[in-house]
Amino acid sequence: MNTMSVSRRKFAQLLGAGAAAALVRPPVSFAKPTQPDATSSTTGGSVVRLSANENPYGPSPNALKAMTNSFGLSCRYPDEHNNMLIDKLAKLNGVNHDEILLGDGSGEILKLCAETFTGPQNGKLVAADPTFEAILNNAKANGAEVVKVPLTSSFAHDLQKMLAAAKGGLIYICNPNNPTASITPKNELGDFIAKTPRETMILVDEAYFHYADSPDYESVIPLVKEHPNLIVSRTFSKIYGMAGLRCGYCVAQKQTIDRMRSNQMWDSVNIMALAAATASLDDVDHVPNGQRLNSDTKAFVISELERMGHKTIPSQANFIMFDCRKPVVPLIKTLKERSVHVGRLFPALPNHMRLTIGKKSEMERFLAAFREVAA
Repeated sequence: MNTMSVSRRKFAQLLGAGAAAALVRPPVSFAKPTQPDATSSTTGGSVVRLSANENPYGPSPNALKAMTNSFGLSCRYPDEHNNMLIDKLAKLNGVNHDEILLGDGSGEILKLCAETFTGPQNGKLVAADPTFEAILNNAKANGAEVVKVPLTSSFAHDLQKMLAAAKGGLIYICNPNNPTASITPKNELGDFIAKTPRETMILVDEAYFHYADSPDYESVIPLVKEHPNLIVSRTFSKIYGMAGLRCGYCVAQKQTIDRMRSNQMWDSVNIMALAAATASLDDVDHVPNGQRLNSDTKAFVISELERMGHKTIPSQANFIMFDCRKPVVPLIKTLKERSVHVGRLFPALPNHMRLTIGKKSEMERFLAAFREVAA
C-alpha cells in the first residue's frame, strides 16, 4: 500500500489503535507524553502557569495516540479530512454538515466574524466590559467602531443595553464570560436572541461550555435553526486540552457559514489537530473526568481564598476571578517574581485577579505565594 495516498476510510483506520505502526516507522522513539505541574523557568526553577485558562491535564490519551498515528499524513493537505470531524460535530450538535465551520481554534472563528460582520460597510461591534478582548482587537483592525457595555451587578451581559447600542453589525456574547467566569441566564439570552433584528448578527462564544453546570445555563446551539443571525463558537482548547494544537468550530445557518468561509484561509486546521479532535470526541470519559478534576480543585481554592477574606465571582468555567481588595497589577508582578503566573489586568475590574484552575499542587503553590504577597 502507498502510505502517501490515503483515503478517508484509511484515515479513519489511522486514528485507530496502532494502525499507523504498520505503515509508518517512527524515525525516533517517543518518550511518554508528560503533563507537568509546571513549566521550566529561565531561572532554572519551575513556573506555575495559571494565566491562560489552559487545561493542565492535557489531551485525551485517544488524541495523543491519534496524533502519533497520523504522522504519515503530514505531507498531505488536510482539507479532504475535515469532513470526518465535521460529520462528528454535526451529529453531536444535532445540525447539518453545512452548518459547521472549522477554525484554527475558536480564535479564528472570532476573527472571521469580525471581518465578515463588522467594519465601515457592516457596522459596529458591541461587547461586554470586561470580556475576552481578541474579537475587539479584530474589529478595530477591520475599521469597526467598538462599543463596550459594562456587565450587570451580577456580572451577566447587560443584553438590553447591548441591543440598544447595536444597529446592524455584530454583538459578541462570551458565555460563560472570560474573564469573570460568570454566566448570562439562559432565559434572558433566549429572549434577547428572539428580539434581536436579523440584520444584527449575534456571536455567542461557548469556549467554556463544558465547565458550566448551573441550571440557569444552557447552550444556544439549538436556537441556530430558527435564527439566521446567530453564530455559536466552540473550541477544543479548554476541556479537551488542545490549546497548543488549535482547533475550534462554529455552528450557524448555511448562508452565514458561506459568508464567513469566503474570508477564511484555506486549510487552516492542521492534520494533527484534526486527528486529535476527532479522536477526542470518541473518548467518553475525558470530558466528565476534566469536569470533576476542575470542580474539586476549584472548590478547594475558593474555600482557601474565602478564609483569607477574598470574595470570588461565582464561577462556571475552569478559572475564577476574585477581589484582591487592592490594585491587582503589583500583585501580578510580585507573583511572577515568585514564578507564579496569573491572569493579566482587566481595566474594568482593577482590583480583581483572574486565576486559572490548575492541578491541586499548582494551586497550593499559588496559595502559598499569594499569602506572602497579599499580606
